[in-house]
Amino acid sequence: MTWRPTIAALAGLCLAVGAAPFATGAAATPSTAADTAHVSAHAALAGPPGAPPGVCPEGVGYGSPLPASSLSATRIQGGFSFLEGPVWVADGGYLLMSDMAAGTGPYNVQPSTIRRFTPPSTFDTFIPNAGSNGLALSADAQQLIAATHDQRSVSAYRLSDRSRSTVAANYQGRAFNSPNDVAVRSDGVVYFTDPNFQRGNRSDQMNGRTSVFRVSGGQVSLVDDRLRQPNGISLSPDGATLYVGAYSENKIYKYAVAPDGSTSARSVFVNYVGGPDGGTIDCAGNVYWTSGFDGQVHVYSPTGTQLGTIRAGNSGTTNVAFGGADRQTLYITSGQRNDSGLYSVRLNVPGYPY
Repeated sequence: MTWRPTIAALAGLCLAVGAAPFATGAAATPSTAADTAHVSAHAALAGPPGAPPGVCPEGVGYGSPLPASSLSATRIQGGFSFLEGPVWVADGGYLLMSDMAAGTGPYNVQPSTIRRFTPPSTFDTFIPNAGSNGLALSADAQQLIAATHDQRSVSAYRLSDRSRSTVAANYQGRAFNSPNDVAVRSDGVVYFTDPNFQRGNRSDQMNGRTSVFRVSGGQVSLVDDRLRQPNGISLSPDGATLYVGAYSENKIYKYAVAPDGSTSARSVFVNYVGGPDGGTIDCAGNVYWTSGFDGQVHVYSPTGTQLGTIRAGNSGTTNVAFGGADRQTLYITSGQRNDSGLYSVRLNVPGYPY
């Protein structure tokens, strides 16, 4: 993955839950199972909070997610620089995504614009100079949470006025490499990956390590610093499992997540071939992961059995998000630099909007 990221909570269905405001320049603490997590109205819910209320109703049975084991997505529009991190905003009925250009300036940092797609065919600029890669929504669905490589941070953009604030500025006083993708739990806990793809010529303050972090209650904690180029990151609907694609290992890992947001030791979910980039999950727990090499979305059951593939272009497939009124349209960003495109395909099971 030379340019990467991804994720979000469903706007409109995710109501305000009393989440604490994001703190600028969040401090850092070690990650432990007893780590004090962000507390909100979701703390009273049984089990770990995952999907926002209403996104994946309980007690619903689902069949096969794919109409066929091999599908081809339809290209909506191409000609973009390099699309990444799609997220569906239900209140407005539109999709947001990052469009990253080639690196510029003395530090070779990639400019990034957040584009908006309003079905069936309207594209416009939502936030210029956003510096973003992967995207998600805040727990109250009022802010866009972005992995922002321009400031080597995780940022929040308020949807109402596009104003920017900081979710995570550093870890123990050291600058991140280039935050790439994000996942947001329904109680406001944020998980993000930090490879070095967009670090450019800036100094390495992580001593060669590429990591996964958690932000809870304004505190930045380390999840794992032993992954080689962690890329896409997704959370299961019940909030009990965190998935991370390790791009340079061709593996997707999973971590058990405790109710307080802390994680256990990782295990291999699938030995993946083709450079795992961004991913998402449907309401049945099936996992959709993009390949930077073969241009496909690989679909797995919750146990890791491959269910099929979805093709979007020939290579450079970067990320996925469910959207549409019923959240059964899978949007896919894919393509080579300067001809990156947005694709879509209809599926049988609704899923996460990121």
